[in-house]
Amino acid sequence: MHIAMLMFALMTVVNSAWAEGQPVKLVVLGDSLSAGLGLPAQEAFPAKLQKALQAKGIAIDMTNAGVSGDTSSGGRDRLDWSVPDGTDGVIVELGANDALRGIDPDLTRAALSDIVQRLKARKIPVMLCGMLSPPNYGADYAARFNSIYPDLAKKFDVPLYPFFLDGVAADAKLNQADGIHPTAAGVDIIVGKIVPAVEAFIGTISEQRR
Repeated sequence: MHIAMLMFALMTVVNSAWAEGQPVKLVVLGDSLSAGLGLPAQEAFPAKLQKALQAKGIAIDMTNAGVSGDTSSGGRDRLDWSVPDGTDGVIVELGANDALRGIDPDLTRAALSDIVQRLKARKIPVMLCGMLSPPNYGADYAARFNSIYPDLAKKFDVPLYPFFLDGVAADAKLNQADGIHPTAAGVDIIVGKIVPAVEAFIGTISEQRR
């Protein structure tokens, strides 16, 4: 009996270690900022984020589900096929095109709300990446738009990285000729700044596995 119990305990430990060794499957649901417009695939945000996490010993399987030109509504419309079953977590990076086009912030808020709710209904953890409105639409638009991300993070109790382009926006040396899309060096800065938040996000996913 004691031997059987010992074997059971040993197998439990081995199975637990095996489960923890499985890579965490993350999807980056985004637009051109995460898709890597103008960059080789290996220089895009998801690829560099995966490399940075792997360098920390984190087993990760990262999918780049960024589509250039996508608005929040576009991301919502393709959500089911962009985030397959078996996904462990989703990093949502959407809204930049909404702001650039001056889309009604209420529509952006509704689309992002739907995305978060639908993922939570599928038991898939979500991390929101915030975006800030450019100044050309005025203070009222900016206030309505910029409040979307912290409001939704609080409402749905999901982690928020306040500004995806932190440290890169408006810096000509870190953006391509269009002044909007990060260079490879710009992506490096984004990754370096966001890694701690993503690590914490992965930590919560790993806890839920146990």
